[in-house]
Amino acid sequence: MSLTLGIGTRLQHTQYGPGVITGLRYATYAITFIHHGTKEIDKTDPALEEIIPDNVTEEIETHSDVEKSLLKILRLWNGLSETVPLGDRWKNGTLILQPGDTTLKAKEMPIDVFFHKIVMLRDRLRVMEQQINAHKVLSDEEKVNLQQYITRIYGSLTSFNVLFRNKEQWFVGDKGD
Repeated sequence: MSLTLGIGTRLQHTQYGPGVITGLRYATYAITFIHHGTKEIDKTDPALEEIIPDNVTEEIETHSDVEKSLLKILRLWNGLSETVPLGDRWKNGTLILQPGDTTLKAKEMPIDVFFHKIVMLRDRLRVMEQQINAHKVLSDEEKVNLQQYITRIYGSLTSFNVLFRNKEQWFVGDKGD
């Protein structure tokens, strides 16, 4: 059985029990199981079954603040991506890179694929920031210096803000640069 499901979908696995999808990859799900933590499971794993709301036990049917906080923590520390919408005008669009040499073929890519790569880059930078801040050996001065480099990277990526639907998800660099 091949499942194509989204983050937050509740699943039952014959080996690990009940869990929730907390991350998506090309061929796998990152699933956080109640009793086994987060595991990466192939989307075609026959041991996976979607839990339909009629069959949900009280143990896993919760939309509490605790669950929302847990999902936020998992996204921050596991490098899991939030759902970031592409600007409406770019939907179904194509990115075309045309070489200056007209004898060479242009490179085309769906904009949503390119946008997904940009969002993944942003998420990985956020994880790097968190790991720097939590590092036990780096001095405060070293942490600040590394944070400044990351801020400059964000500033270099502000050109891609045009792709985002929501302004609060934009890249932001130094205000003075």
